[in-house]
Amino acid sequence: MGGEEIIAGYGDADPAQVGGGIRRIAEMIQSARTRGELGIILSREVQVYSLFDLQIIGGRLNAEIENLPSPYREAVAPHFRNQLFGQHHRLLSLYHKGEYDRMTDPIHDRERFDKFCSMLPEGSLAWDDTSERNPYFRNPKNRLFYYLIAAFTMFVLEEPGHPVGMPFPGGFRVEQRGSEYYCLIRDKEKEIFYSICNFCPARQSEEPGQPASKKQK
Repeated sequence: MGGEEIIAGYGDADPAQVGGGIRRIAEMIQSARTRGELGIILSREVQVYSLFDLQIIGGRLNAEIENLPSPYREAVAPHFRNQLFGQHHRLLSLYHKGEYDRMTDPIHDRERFDKFCSMLPEGSLAWDDTSERNPYFRNPKNRLFYYLIAAFTMFVLEEPGHPVGMPFPGGFRVEQRGSEYYCLIRDKEKEIFYSICNFCPARQSEEPGQPASKKQK
């Protein structure tokens, strides 16, 4: 049973029904034991999304980008689009090539993955969109898309949830140093339980002017 069958409706859907549907998807995702199994499950779920769904999600993303101040808006826009739609293309491309059949190694950091799956149902319903006039933007199914792509990036590819090179206010960026990833805001989103930063494989980078901790060395 896919997301289209168990997440019906849009802004006026019964929250209990929607929550139950997302919970079943989260349980299915959590049942994956290898990176390949996870890739296949995520690929099948994102294929539920129609072209119209993707246009709505893209419209919401563009609206959020437009609200950012310039010149940060122009600098971060391609990274946001790559984070969502570049990875969407990558997820399905690997699926159609049969690459997931060869990913037989277990999901790295099972504890972090299980916590992500446990967060997913409530996180998909937690965002405050009550001021949004377009009911399609209030659809938790479209918010779930964000988490499906994040799961692919962080647990199949084992890359940071935000792309390498993505800038943050203040001039800081997500970095890759050898085989490790670093992000200045990695540990700064703990108060927001549904933030993907809490489940990201990147390490917390040192504050400017501060020595790196022993854990980061």
